[in-house]
Amino acid sequence: MIIKSTDNKTDALATLEELLQQPGISSTQQKLIQKEINILRAGIKGENEAAYQIDFDFKDSEHSVVIHDLRLEINGRVAQIDHLLIGRGLIAFVLETKHFNSGLKINDNGEFLRWNDYKKTYEGMASPLEQNERHIAVLKDAFKMIDMPTRLGMRLTPTFNSFVIISSSARIDRPKKFDTSQIIKADSIKTNIQQKLDKMGVMDLFGGVARLVSYETLEEIARKLCALHTPIIIDYRAKFGIPEVAASVSQTSQSPMEQPSSEVAQQHICRKCSSTNIGVQYGKFGYYFKCLDCDGNTPIKPACDKNGCKARLRKEGNKFFRECAACGISTLYFTNP
Repeated sequence: MIIKSTDNKTDALATLEELLQQPGISSTQQKLIQKEINILRAGIKGENEAAYQIDFDFKDSEHSVVIHDLRLEINGRVAQIDHLLIGRGLIAFVLETKHFNSGLKINDNGEFLRWNDYKKTYEGMASPLEQNERHIAVLKDAFKMIDMPTRLGMRLTPTFNSFVIISSSARIDRPKKFDTSQIIKADSIKTNIQQKLDKMGVMDLFGGVARLVSYETLEEIARKLCALHTPIIIDYRAKFGIPEVAASVSQTSQSPMEQPSSEVAQQHICRKCSSTNIGVQYGKFGYYFKCLDCDGNTPIKPACDKNGCKARLRKEGNKFFRECAACGISTLYFTNP
């Protein structure tokens, strides 16, 4: 079952393309923005390819759940987990996607190099294996923050496995001495996961059986984990040193944070019983209001007050901020009780 899909990054891409066309920016800014666009497009392509393969193989499974694009901020550390697969035995696979236009080379020391087609040479890059291990460290802290089932008085915890996913068509130059079995192609995800399970020792498999939970419990665990998802909106204008376009007097006369409370009250009610006793939760289709009186669900579709364009919610503790990348606006939208 797919618990969370990949976040929509088209708004960020549209913002960058709009900035690229803005008059007055320097050639250096243009190059930096175009580089950011290329990186974002490559990341989207890699994540979508891996997500397609994962969804194809596991979306109808009654023994596992899938979480795409999970961003965690725990104890001052951040992890952007591209794909997370968890089975009923609480055996988790953390999948990091990388896109290489011209392939990947790994030497005997475990150093990763990518081909620079412009410079016609290999250049060093950070190890995606080490990056994924850091993601797993944050993920372990996240699991400590949610309620987990117990067995014989002991709190159950998952075991974690790491894979780095690259395009099915990419070339990999593998070394003879360094183990690269964790570097796999997108079209072999299911096969490699099954091989990993087959290679597990008796104690690992026994531990998995001992941690076996029902599918309903597994789904509940996954949704609690998704509730910790903290999406981010990058202020690209600030990043590339591009000043804001001057706003008109009518636009600036009243701050979005100072909108009348009656408007906010009308937005934040249960659609079933009209109760204001509600809280924001995260589900399969994103953030929604959960009524604490009738248990009903109300979808959240935040729109920018300035131009009516599509906005997103960003979670910070028990506060949720409505943010519009196109307009560069961030306002407090709701505070959970």
